[in-house]
Amino acid sequence: MRLQGKTAVITGGARGLGEAMAKLFVENGAKVIACDMSDPQNIYRDVEFYKLNVTDAEACKKFTEYAVEKYKKLDILVNNAGITKDGMTRKMTDEMWDAVIAVNLKGVFNMTRFIGPHMEDSGGGSIINISSVVGEYGNIGQVNYAATKAGVIGMAKTWAKEFARKGVPVRCNAIAPGYIMTDILKTVPQELLDKFAASTMLGRLGQPEEIAKVALFLASDDASYVTGTLISANGGMRL
Repeated sequence: MRLQGKTAVITGGARGLGEAMAKLFVENGAKVIACDMSDPQNIYRDVEFYKLNVTDAEACKKFTEYAVEKYKKLDILVNNAGITKDGMTRKMTDEMWDAVIAVNLKGVFNMTRFIGPHMEDSGGGSIINISSVVGEYGNIGQVNYAATKAGVIGMAKTWAKEFARKGVPVRCNAIAPGYIMTDILKTVPQELLDKFAASTMLGRLGQPEEIAKVALFLASDDASYVTGTLISANGGMRL
């Protein structure tokens, strides 16, 4: 019960990595608010679902006010919500660029601009930005996604300095997953999945639960001296 008595907010919490984190956090004693634009695939005990568009700053502010009033203190924020709209740079439209920037970058800013100061005022907390191996190394046809996932690493390092500057233990870190078997990858042809797996030192793709366990560590007091860092959870990808 590593999160006993803590309240966690997880964006993109309806499925995939967000769902896996919500389930594991609850199993470790946390109350969880899963925020998403989509309806949840499964309902778990002690997980409250809240429909939220993270690109809407006013909606994020109202959500924070609601959550603080109900739970009194928000201890954990996982900025997991993200989308892809892939295309080669020469073919990428303004809509493709703007949509990904709005969710993956501005959405992270919107949530943290309200919850981060609350943590600072209430005595501490843990903020976790979900980046990607693409944010570390880039990827053909994903310049918009790569830009956002590199950006949230910089955000994490900045917020680790900002929210702790008064001596309050607000920690902020990032996780960069590799290829993880979420619903998105289940639509990819098997030959490509085999190629992805072969590019890792462990010779396999990751599972959502494995990333959730990294997030659990960073969210818990076990990571009390870990801040401003990036954990690459990619099976040892060779790019």
